[in-house]
Amino acid sequence: MEQIEIFKALSNEARLQILEWLKNPAVYFSPQEGIDLEEIGVCVSQITEKLGMNQSTASQYLAILQRAGLITATRIGKWTYYRRNEDAINQVGLSLKKEFKKN
Repeated sequence: MEQIEIFKALSNEARLQILEWLKNPAVYFSPQEGIDLEEIGVCVSQITEKLGMNQSTASQYLAILQRAGLITATRIGKWTYYRRNEDAINQVGLSLKKEFKKN
């Protein structure tokens, strides 16, 4: 996990919003037939719609979050589903805490 990629990913309000929505996807997104929002993730089309952006921009934001390791993607057929990488997010928090902890 490259710190600079993580901080770049977190430096955008829309990307932070995506991470917030994916924390509790059932609260923010409609159920999808045969897809567990918690286990598989949320379809890119639902994220795009909620952002109110075009799919190209939303896909770029998701790619940035994925490169930073903050989300994972699962492809099922022609659809891609995204979910948070909780282990990576927790590691970022621990790393920041360690880095900035007062001695």
